[in-house]
Amino acid sequence: MAALPAFVQADERGPVTNLPLPRYVSMKASEGNARRGPDTTHRVDWVFTRRDLPLRVTAEYEHWRRVEDAEGQGGWMHYALLSGVRSVLVQGDMVQMHNSPDSGSSVAALLERGVIAQLRACQIDWCRLEVDSARGWVEKRHIWGVAADEEF
Repeated sequence: MAALPAFVQADERGPVTNLPLPRYVSMKASEGNARRGPDTTHRVDWVFTRRDLPLRVTAEYEHWRRVEDAEGQGGWMHYALLSGVRSVLVQGDMVQMHNSPDSGSSVAALLERGVIAQLRACQIDWCRLEVDSARGWVEKRHIWGVAADEEF
């Protein structure tokens, strides 16, 4: 087995930030280049064009973060394009947002596939989201941008 490159750590902590790897962040900018390597001399493989899009950070190197989206697309992005403010991507069609973390509670809104929502809190199976003026709880299985075991 080949040795891991210096920027990939096996201890689940980023060598630059000491934050967990992988972890979720969001796009701070409305457009950002994902490059083949951690430097502006590397080719752009992907361009993200949605502000607040959730991304998963999988590696760090100096001012660069290797990220991927819900479909696994990505590359190396400069950290200035990323934000620690959490968001999620709705992955189901017409997902019910409930008034409480219970499928029997009243429905506050229906969310279309592809909607980006601000993440406010998570329990083991449910997350509290905010989309425009709507707030409520969505089952975690319908969103991308939060770990299955994450609670806060």
